[in-house]
Amino acid sequence: MIANRLRASLYFLCFAGVAVLFRLFYWQVIAGESLAALAESQHNALLEIPASRGKILSRDNFDLVSNQPAFLAYAYRPHLTTDVYSIAKLLAPIVHPDPPETTTSAQLIETMIKDAEATLAARLSGERWIWAPLGRKLLLQKKQAIEQLQLKGIDFEPEQIRYYPEASMAANLVGFVGDNSNGNPQGYFGLEGYYDLELKGRPGIIRQQKDATGKPILVGTFGGYEPKNGRNLKLHLDRSIQRVSEIELAKAIERYGAKSGEIIIMDPRTGGIIALATEPKYNPVKYQDYDRSLYKNSTIADAYEPGSTFKVIVMSSALDADVIKPDTICDACDGPIEIGKFTISTWNNKYYPDTTMTEVIQHSDNTGMVFVGNKLGKEKLYEYLQKFGIGSPTNIDLQEETVTQMKPQKKWGDIDVATASFGQGIAITAMQMITAVTAIANDGILMQPRVVEKIIGETTVALPPKPVRRVISKKAADEMTEMMVNAVQSGEAQWTKIPGYRIAGKTGTAQIAVAGHYDAEKTIASFVGFAPADDPKFVMLVKLREPTSSQWAADTAAPLWMRLARQLFLYYGIPPQE
Repeated sequence: MIANRLRASLYFLCFAGVAVLFRLFYWQVIAGESLAALAESQHNALLEIPASRGKILSRDNFDLVSNQPAFLAYAYRPHLTTDVYSIAKLLAPIVHPDPPETTTSAQLIETMIKDAEATLAARLSGERWIWAPLGRKLLLQKKQAIEQLQLKGIDFEPEQIRYYPEASMAANLVGFVGDNSNGNPQGYFGLEGYYDLELKGRPGIIRQQKDATGKPILVGTFGGYEPKNGRNLKLHLDRSIQRVSEIELAKAIERYGAKSGEIIIMDPRTGGIIALATEPKYNPVKYQDYDRSLYKNSTIADAYEPGSTFKVIVMSSALDADVIKPDTICDACDGPIEIGKFTISTWNNKYYPDTTMTEVIQHSDNTGMVFVGNKLGKEKLYEYLQKFGIGSPTNIDLQEETVTQMKPQKKWGDIDVATASFGQGIAITAMQMITAVTAIANDGILMQPRVVEKIIGETTVALPPKPVRRVISKKAADEMTEMMVNAVQSGEAQWTKIPGYRIAGKTGTAQIAVAGHYDAEKTIASFVGFAPADDPKFVMLVKLREPTSSQWAADTAAPLWMRLARQLFLYYGIPPQE
């Protein structure tokens, strides 16, 4: 009996010893780092010093986006001498959120003040707080208004907010800065989102030993590191061209009764984005007041069927493949083309027997393009579309680019080849479209579109032009250019041409698919082209969604393109070529 008790005691002591050893191992090895960090937090006070966010500069080094001082107002309970409800009542008219730009309702402002008063009172009531925020990102005028109240226990910490010297210019290009789930500033959309890591920098830290009551120990250790400010972005964007693009786009939407619109202007030699305008847009200072659908950049986020502008891609592919020449005669252009249960007609029900390929582009002849598509064949057509970047991202340096994949080649039938040849049944973004046409303007070489030219910090990082691949030969590009020049001189939009200038371009009027069929009244009108044709200084795409004055691009998008081109010729000092 005694032996059993001794044995049980021995087992218990062994078990207890093992448990103690395991616990010691856990504290010293497994939880060692977390316990050390906890001890450090109890002995040290940490103060974060915010870094200054980098600027966004136009090509002429003008600030498109910079920073301005702001303040966090807070209450420190031990120093308060005014009751919290009086504080809430006094501060609410100052720190309440600004009303939306679209309203000046006195009733709304009064409601916002009452809501702010209730929020402040709830935040300051109770006994379990020492420090409480009263208002964030307050401008200097509001800080001074609070200081004039002379309330003890109210103090401020410096912050920064984004400042836009050019107001909402290029808003959908630059994006905005909001607060993430942790309450820290973060870039969203556009450049602010794509380059957030470069722009935001690294905050600094001040570390000082403190006693049990939280007060700093003057003879204790003191250290930390300085903040590292964010880097600046210098863009290819030309501020003057951006401004005139936005003005002309807004006028065109009103003139033609369009629902929305886009303009992209690109340097064909570098792929640099000279201007990018969208309507409608938003004010990045008060982005919260706008519908979230306006945040995205439609030129890279919205896909559409390009219609006849796509014909230059298919035609140039056929020229490169040497299956047609500019003077090749179409032997299937004397009437509608039957493909299974489908009938392919021209846009105006006019037909041109024995028309040449140059005239097919001039007349924007759908039956002629079906002829070209059949000459290429499914495999080659699909291969060339991939080379032009259709179905793939352009990899532009903006955050929200989306891509609609092409249907797999093995699932393409004869009708898919036919409709793709004139820009239906295939979806692309405006950025994909202009990038593809830029390859024609750039002697057949596809360039990656890019907004940022340099990243400027302690060292400057240049982002050189990036050729992606050769898509077509220079010979094919030159032939396609001449066909596009003829389309401008003799096509349906010839009334808009600018005398003396050789402009290569193509209109496109695409019906919008609604509920599985095309709406005959709703169209997307576009015009894409480059000039001067022999030595292009710019490639430009304009796009209007659902114009109501006329559904045809020749009456809406083409004159908009030419109005802008006239101003670009003057701006660049380009004389007439003829």
